Amino acid sequence: MIRVAIVDDHDLVRAGVRAILEQDPLFQVVGETGDGQDAIRLVTKLRPDVVLMDVHLPGGIGGLDATETIVKDCPEVKVIILTQYENREYIRRALRIGARGYLLKRSVAAQLKEAIKTVHAGQRYLHPSIADELVDLVMNGRSIEDAEDDYDRLTPREKQVFKLLAEGKTSRDISKYLTISLKTAMTHRTNIMEKLKMHSRSELIRYAVRKAIILVEDV
Repeated sequence: MIRVAIVDDHDLVRAGVRAILEQDPLFQVVGETGDGQDAIRLVTKLRPDVVLMDVHLPGGIGGLDATETIVKDCPEVKVIILTQYENREYIRRALRIGARGYLLKRSVAAQLKEAIKTVHAGQRYLHPSIADELVDLVMNGRSIEDAEDDYDRLTPREKQVFKLLAEGKTSRDISKYLTISLKTAMTHRTNIMEKLKMHSRSELIRYAVRKAIILVEDV
């Protein structure tokens, strides 16, 4: 039996995925959540075999950052990104941080089950259209394992603050949300802007959209 955790901020999506998997005795859904921080806690506690992870989650930790932490702290747990988005930046970053699969939400039930079984067996699984994107990247001489960029220099806490800033939160909002002092929140903001070589919030937001930290419609 393959033990699966579902991470998606839409209740209906989680319910639908759970219903599909629970029809097959090969799968057991051991937990679910709609929050990135809670996803890390859930996986650390339950140690599922496979995690189905949405990209965009509310709060300070998005799906890709949660995936990065899970891969580092629980290397035996395999993560499949399950999302509606298929742009190259999302794909590149997901695979670079250690996701073992990338599946689109328009996939049929059979693809979902096959992805979980494939990843659980130690292989990668990519939605067919994603595989085509990777071929294009290789043909153009680009590697999925691109060199570390400025975003990778941010600490986990700075990545949380960065996401919240990009979503329009003020330093005071962030201090309350993360339960840190206003001075600490402002210091994080200053450090982030210096590391990313930015001088305005608009620059930060454009960068966040390009790096798949937030959606265009979130701006």
